[in-house]
Amino acid sequence: MNLTRSPRQKAATGSSSEDPRAGQDSPATGWALGAITYLLWAVFPLYFVWLEPAGSLEVIVHRCVWGLVICALILTARREIGELRALWRNRRAMWRLMLAGVLIIVNWTTYVYAVMNGHVVDAALGYFTNPLLTVALGVVFLRERLSALQVVAVTLGAVAVLYMMFTLGYVPWISLALAFSFGLYSLVKKSVASQVKPLAGMVVETATTAPFLLAYYIYLVATGATSFQKLAADPAAGTGFPWWGHLALLIGAGAITVVPLLLFARAARSLPLYALGLLQYISPVGQFAIGVWVFHEAMAPERWITTGIIVLALVVLSVDTLLTLHRPPRRDEPETATADSA
Repeated sequence: MNLTRSPRQKAATGSSSEDPRAGQDSPATGWALGAITYLLWAVFPLYFVWLEPAGSLEVIVHRCVWGLVICALILTARREIGELRALWRNRRAMWRLMLAGVLIIVNWTTYVYAVMNGHVVDAALGYFTNPLLTVALGVVFLRERLSALQVVAVTLGAVAVLYMMFTLGYVPWISLALAFSFGLYSLVKKSVASQVKPLAGMVVETATTAPFLLAYYIYLVATGATSFQKLAADPAAGTGFPWWGHLALLIGAGAITVVPLLLFARAARSLPLYALGLLQYISPVGQFAIGVWVFHEAMAPERWITTGIIVLALVVLSVDTLLTLHRPPRRDEPETATADSA
């Protein structure tokens, strides 16, 4: 999920010296690429369940390290390694990307844990809630002013979370952790978006946490707790793949992290930002459907009501986005931000 700005601000994102149409696909291609991107994010749960008996944090080790390797190889092939040297000289951007790296690892780990422990619906609710939380973070940190419809949407989101807590008797920590970690990640990324290209930024983010994750993996090896060691002791512990097939799937966890980001970056060049904002709901809808109808997770009536309230809030937020397209901007109006799924 990336932080995107109001359609009224899109003209400010490009350089005045560049032709904004250069390298763009047709709008139809942009819609197709955007839809494919969010569909890929939607079906991630179907992929991660094949990674057993790896634990959630072990999966993140592979996702981070192999994602770093793939991004570095692509930068090298494009002869864009110089972007990393330029970033290193921009210490302000580097510190923010390092913080973003920590936040995205928290998000990834929570998500993989949710998928591998039967909480896909909770994960979907987290990503449903994220756009509402991002709007609220814009008020707190960027001093943005909300429209009446945005106030209604955020209020409905808060009501949904409180309703879940009181009726189900527990704090929906997975949903909240996903929403907050990605909302804060988007906020940090927004502050450096104009200075950093996606691949170079991802290299810095993953390189920040890779040493700590590798140290954890060394601990797993020392204690005989890696998925490969578990499979060697009990081949039936996995999903039927030999060790090399399991390794290929773990490497693939890095690839499926990078590929949607590249598709998204291409789609973003030819689509207006409101279109990306509307397409983002494909991902949590798909995850929710997988959780309910593929993994058969329990859905108490209270959870259906919670989901309905959140969907209503997102409808209100989307209506506000569409109305914004026809609303003349005020001179004193600050940037607004919404989040789209990653």
